[in-house]
Amino acid sequence: MSISTFFGGRISVPPLLNSSASKTAPCSGGNLVIECSSRPNKKATAHHMKTRPRKSQPWDIRRKPTVYPPLPPLPPDWTVVSSISSDEIVEVAASSASSAQAPPTTE
Repeated sequence: MSISTFFGGRISVPPLLNSSASKTAPCSGGNLVIECSSRPNKKATAHHMKTRPRKSQPWDIRRKPTVYPPLPPLPPDWTVVSSISSDEIVEVAASSASSAQAPPTTE
């Protein structure tokens, strides 16, 4: 059983009676509050860093990242859009919509 169960989780400590401490920094409020925790839990990132799997085998430590072959080129009906303004986006959308609505021509 911990002391926090008797005192409701918080313990009030009276100010120090040391004369040198009272001359250097006066206490505001008079009492210090100490919150007790016998086993504090780790936060998310600290927990993941503590419990992450470690590379202990030499072959695993020396292992390099996987090198994948380059991606094939895009098909011709795909277009790469770089950074363009919103006016140009409207023009591109309008031109693609008009070409999509045009009836196919047969020769």
